Amino acid sequence: MRILVVGSGGREHALLWKLHRDHPENEYLFTGANAGMETIGRAVDVPPSDVATVAALVASEDVDFTVVGPEVPLAAGLADRLRFDGRAVFGPGADGARLEGSKAFAKRLMAERGVPTARFGVFGDRASAAAFARELGEGCVVKASGLAAGKGAIVCWAWEEVEDALDACFVRREFGAAANEVVVEELLEGEEVSLIALTDGKSLVPFLPSQDHKRALDGDEGPNTGGMGAYAPVSIADEALVECALDEIFRPTLDGLTAEGITFSGVLYAGLMLTADGPQVLEWNVRFGDPECQALLPLLESDLLELLFAATPGGVGLARTRAIWRPGACVTVVAASEGYPGSYATGVPIEIPDELAAESAFGASGVVVFHAGTRREGGRVVTAGGRVLGVTAVGDDLAAARDRAYGALARIDGEGLRWRTDIGWRDLSRGGTTA
Repeated sequence: MRILVVGSGGREHALLWKLHRDHPENEYLFTGANAGMETIGRAVDVPPSDVATVAALVASEDVDFTVVGPEVPLAAGLADRLRFDGRAVFGPGADGARLEGSKAFAKRLMAERGVPTARFGVFGDRASAAAFARELGEGCVVKASGLAAGKGAIVCWAWEEVEDALDACFVRREFGAAANEVVVEELLEGEEVSLIALTDGKSLVPFLPSQDHKRALDGDEGPNTGGMGAYAPVSIADEALVECALDEIFRPTLDGLTAEGITFSGVLYAGLMLTADGPQVLEWNVRFGDPECQALLPLLESDLLELLFAATPGGVGLARTRAIWRPGACVTVVAASEGYPGSYATGVPIEIPDELAAESAFGASGVVVFHAGTRREGGRVVTAGGRVLGVTAVGDDLAAARDRAYGALARIDGEGLRWRTDIGWRDLSRGGTTA
């Protein structure tokens, strides 16, 4: 079987790694450059968001199954095009991808369906947005409605910060067309949890809850990033909370999409705030999280390919399916280029010990190094992005997994790499977590 993974970041390496681990007999391709993925798949120099070119690749290579990693190709209609061509593909069509591609659409749908989320307004001009922000009072969040590479949400605690965020959207146009519409919403208080579920449009198969660390620095300080680390499971997100989220958040949202004439299949990923009034939706994504995916897949005992196939149109469906998880915990620590999420250098050599770089390392040591912003240059692995590696480890509990991940990270030589030293700190302060 020939499988294409669209994308070449840390999430895509994790997907490719798990697919290959379950089915090493298959042939794997991926789009882009990633020094880690090259050890188990064939790189194809095709832009993932170029729908026509990816479709031509699928046809010329006679790809049996395509797994779309990033959100941009989904919003551009890649899954629609491949299905039109009669090809099997995992991921929603462009209409379903609006749930992530338009925060305004997502918020309106949630409001119509009674899904718990922050009070909000949608605006096309600065003056109206500012007036609503003043109504909200202390604290608000300003969000570019469109796709902004995970950097379009600005948390504001003071009026000066609100004004600067609105200027970034409407005046300086830092987010381009993504900020043609801007969502202003109240600031929710609580702890954030990521909950991912696979769906065939009717049934839902939840994954373990996980927790991302968005801020660049220890103690949740510094600017927002694409994610500096994650862990799973999360002790405060028990089975009762997951069932509550499925009943009050996921199913009404899926019903709302169906009412819009959208048959949604793929990943529904809710960023939740656990408030005093229960879980509320911060945002919806329509793909696996990054780095949450890296912290989840090493714990998944189920066959990933079977799960993805079952959720795909034409598959057997998910009605009688559930995900099986190994006991323990998993931690991913992101090693980033110095300066990220601002400007940073690339082409910096990285030395990863053979026992960590080998695909067999996970079975022997409980550690796997997922590559994100890397490429191979002159026989060496060098940096090629802001987030470079996701050093991932499993253990009997969170403390053991974290110690293992940081121990492996200390053995990687890369000038200018930096990372947070406190991934999982909230759960450790509660006494750790096990599955």
